[in-house]
Amino acid sequence: MSDWSQTFTYYEGRWLEGNPPILGPRDHAFWLGSSVFDGARAFEGVAPDLERHCARVNHSAQTMWLKPTMASEAIRELAWDGIRKFAPGTQLYIRPMYWAERNGPGSVPPDPESTKFLLSIYEAPLTDLSGIAITRSRYAKPLATTMPIDAKAGCLYPNNARALMEARTRGFDNCLLADMLGNVAELATANVFLARDGIVMTPAANGSFLNGITRQRVLKLLEADGVDVREATLAFADFEAADEIFVVGNYGKVSPVKRIESRDLQPGPLFRRTRQLYWDFAHSK
Repeated sequence: MSDWSQTFTYYEGRWLEGNPPILGPRDHAFWLGSSVFDGARAFEGVAPDLERHCARVNHSAQTMWLKPTMASEAIRELAWDGIRKFAPGTQLYIRPMYWAERNGPGSVPPDPESTKFLLSIYEAPLTDLSGIAITRSRYAKPLATTMPIDAKAGCLYPNNARALMEARTRGFDNCLLADMLGNVAELATANVFLARDGIVMTPAANGSFLNGITRQRVLKLLEADGVDVREATLAFADFEAADEIFVVGNYGKVSPVKRIESRDLQPGPLFRRTRQLYWDFAHSK
């Protein structure tokens, strides 16, 4: 997080306030990148799909040859314990993490038996609805054979970070990354949808990006509401020609795109419908 906000972190059996030093220079994750995490949201007294985020962090750990130390149900209950430390209704980011403390044979692989866990919860306002400007990135998503795409792993994010930094030097907030075949995969920090002629589309989950929990939820909500929603192979030109583009991810949930390259867009009816459907779902629990 770029700015300080109220934070509570559960580590080694107790809650610590602030941002406590936990990793050391010889910890495997610090220098060899074995960390995995997940991110859930709490706002207005709800934490939509929290149980799925807790289950996914355990799956991510196993994908990275770590050994989860807590059941997903226990992580969920611990998260609610942490949420109650904040003022009611505070907009929070909930981040469970695993990493290896020691290396295994030959130093590069992690030692699964050294797996550590923490849960950090901090105040993080939801993104506003003014919208973002996006561009096409010259960077691409890696193949599943070269990177752990099916995990929410820290080692995936430097590629996203360099794409974001390059886009921001050109005056954009975010960028569309393609897969190795040149088809749009996702934004650098979230999944992406477009709407055209009353049809909502999103890049097909082809293994080049993480099929997000909020993405899956939005697809189900739109389908149940009778919207023509499709997963498809999409080119950058499809986004350039879209009536609407909106971003779907855990950090901002459902938010609009206001500009793609030099073309201005407005939040449209399908974005507003999608956001309302998600908000109704979130508060139905």
